[in-house]
Amino acid sequence: MLVTNKAPDFTATAVMGNNEIKEDFNLYENFGAKGTVLFFYPLDFTFVCPSEIIAFDHRLDEFTSRGINVIGVSVDSQFSHFAWKNTAVKEGGIGQVRFPLVADLSKQIAKDYDVLVNNAVALRGSFLIDADGTVRHAVINDLPLGRNIDEMIRMVDTMLFVNEHGEVCPAGWQKGDEGMKASTAGVAEYLAKHSEEL
Repeated sequence: MLVTNKAPDFTATAVMGNNEIKEDFNLYENFGAKGTVLFFYPLDFTFVCPSEIIAFDHRLDEFTSRGINVIGVSVDSQFSHFAWKNTAVKEGGIGQVRFPLVADLSKQIAKDYDVLVNNAVALRGSFLIDADGTVRHAVINDLPLGRNIDEMIRMVDTMLFVNEHGEVCPAGWQKGDEGMKASTAGVAEYLAKHSEEL
């Protein structure tokens, strides 16, 4: 289990947002000011994957405005990533997505994050990593189940709220909601005011 532990570091080749191929892309050197979302997907030029990658790109400003970088990883080569980025969306490509796509040809990164299935491809793993490298949230979907990018933004907001205020976030918490003090009295006070909404 990675949650509460340090994210496994790696250095690998990546296609950057500007299409530069960087051979020594390091995870920890590419954190945002407040953390990183690292996500795995099975393969380039497949079906569910482009919908997720494009959805991440459409919401990239939501992440970067919060100080969070987004990084994608699959077991494809940097050349496959580059070709996919340079294929039009209407032709099955992903277009010029603005975040790095890491090439995990050895599959070691997927192994380290425990998302490698059948020693072949990565499951749809998503990891929210705090600025100090601690994994704060992780979700892993089976291959046919697309993930919800808006939920990851909500989880970013919960992490940032907890980091700033030292309070906890109850079920369904949204940015702008009040938190809950991590005590018996705090829970009782919160539930007395909000139990009907849960």
